[in-house]
Amino acid sequence: MSTNLQAYQDYLVKEKNYSLLTVNAYLRDVMSFQEFLIVSCDEVSLEEVVYPLIRSWIVFLVENKISNNSVNRKVSSLKSYYRFLLKIKQIEVNPLLKHKSLKTPKKVQIPFSEKEVDNVFNLDHFFNDFEGVRNRLVIELFYTTGIRRAELINLKLSNIDFSKQVLKVLGKRNKERIIPLLLCTKDLLKEYLAFRLEKVKPAFSDVLILSKTGNKISESFVYRLINDYFSSVSLKVKKSPHVLRHSFATHLLNNGADLNSVKELLGHASLSSTQIYTHSSLAELKKVYQKSHPRNQK
Repeated sequence: MSTNLQAYQDYLVKEKNYSLLTVNAYLRDVMSFQEFLIVSCDEVSLEEVVYPLIRSWIVFLVENKISNNSVNRKVSSLKSYYRFLLKIKQIEVNPLLKHKSLKTPKKVQIPFSEKEVDNVFNLDHFFNDFEGVRNRLVIELFYTTGIRRAELINLKLSNIDFSKQVLKVLGKRNKERIIPLLLCTKDLLKEYLAFRLEKVKPAFSDVLILSKTGNKISESFVYRLINDYFSSVSLKVKKSPHVLRHSFATHLLNNGADLNSVKELLGHASLSSTQIYTHSSLAELKKVYQKSHPRNQK
């Protein structure tokens, strides 16, 4: 790895506080472009690149059946790297400054229905032991707080305030937000903490959610947990922590919550990010409209 790439890796980890998974994804995309330069462009260095070379790489990716979404992600990683080079004065102009992303079809995320979520909580799989209570708590936290997977994994005991019945969450870009806890979530947390006492390891003494061996849980473990439980109650293709977060937002909106409140709970920087969750609410609104409008009753 070159000196600049090593410095970029350190920057993502130490200054941007990105997860190891995210850092590796960024580096993989940049190094993919670097390999293209070595093979196709007489070993032009990353620091010497001009936009037409990047355009050639994009054409190469598209011709190799890489989806527009994946191409845009790769270019986004590259853009981030060039912003970093600009920051440390290794280049004078970002070659991607005027690049426009490829058009992509808007994907509508299908949330779990309220019935599907209820059915999960009524499963017989939740045994009254450490793993059973912990698994139920993971699903409960996603559905009643709307937190992200990385936020859940990094929750600490000190993030819970039982007296105020709130949860403090450290989100993207170290932005902190306070989320109210439902009484049922608070009670389940207390039940889990009683089991957790048996699993505590000194190195992870403040980490909230632990594995059965007393270690910090991984992102893949959380994904498998959600996928496994919801596979018992749902035929939806995608069953992930993000779909459960999506369900949290959609169900709140369907039951009368306003968009700004949901935005704050989700930790979004702008309303445009939250508006992707409104499609289901619009469907619900149409039902109410059709059923309630006097002109439709005649």
